[in-house]
Amino acid sequence: MPMTYFERRLSPTGFQFLKFSLVGTVAYITDVCVLYLSFLVGFGLYNGRVVSYLVAATAQWALNRRFTFAYQGDMRAHHQWAKSVIFMAAGASVNYGIYVLLVMSFDFAAAYPFVGVAAGSLGGLAVNFPLSRKFVFKD
Repeated sequence: MPMTYFERRLSPTGFQFLKFSLVGTVAYITDVCVLYLSFLVGFGLYNGRVVSYLVAATAQWALNRRFTFAYQGDMRAHHQWAKSVIFMAAGASVNYGIYVLLVMSFDFAAAYPFVGVAAGSLGGLAVNFPLSRKFVFKD
């Protein structure tokens, strides 16, 4: 398959980061949709975010396994998912911490929690990309 424009212009790690970020965008949309759906069933800003994060993180792991890292190793999917949950706990803490800080500190973020989700996602990205490369999807 011929190289894309971005593959030619970016380092292999840079191209992988671009794909990781695109997958993260899909995960962000998933996160926000599940968060707002959780409000409909009675979860609040904090419990709803725990649920939405877990759903989004699982979707992100599956897409990264297939698309970003094109994982070819022999680790079973459920083992790799568990490994992902363990290593991504650091990024999850950053993500959720930023979200909570914004929602608690700013009425705007509490009224429009997708803003806190976005900020948290960006913070988590800085932690999760290197951990994913080095520990989760490494053969």
